[in-house]
Amino acid sequence: MFISQALAAETASGIAEPFYASTSFIVAAAFIMFFVFFGKKIFIAVGAMLDDRSDAIKSELDEAARLREEAQDMLADYERKQHEALAEAENIVAAARAEAERLGVEAAKQLESSLKRSEQMAKDRIAQAEASALQEVRAVAVDVALEATAKILEKDVSGAKAKDIINGSIGELGKKLN
Repeated sequence: MFISQALAAETASGIAEPFYASTSFIVAAAFIMFFVFFGKKIFIAVGAMLDDRSDAIKSELDEAARLREEAQDMLADYERKQHEALAEAENIVAAARAEAERLGVEAAKQLESSLKRSEQMAKDRIAQAEASALQEVRAVAVDVALEATAKILEKDVSGAKAKDIINGSIGELGKKLN
């Protein structure tokens, strides 16, 4: 405050002060001297800071570009793997269909073969049953014929000779029919 009052008193008295005595000149000179002495260091420091910041931004941009390329490579790789997986799935489905068709054809052949065997076995059983039935009918017919012959011969043939004929015929008849 003292300084400002003294300055005010001097200017009021009308005495002009020299330019180098004014505070504005001193502040301007101090500012210029500050920049002359420290300006180069400040510009170097500010420039270094800006260069460092520029390098940091450049490295971040490079890293972002690298990560983007990696992401694109990974995306392409996953898309390729997905296409391969889809193709493999289609191949598996096609192979399964072909195998199912092959198994169906094979099962149909086996069923047909099994039906033929069953049919043949049934025919064989029928033939055996027919043969057995025919043999039984023959045996019964032989027995009936033998009994009928024996009765007829007993009634029609008399005497000892008849008995010999009957007994001989009966013996031979059994051998001839079997």
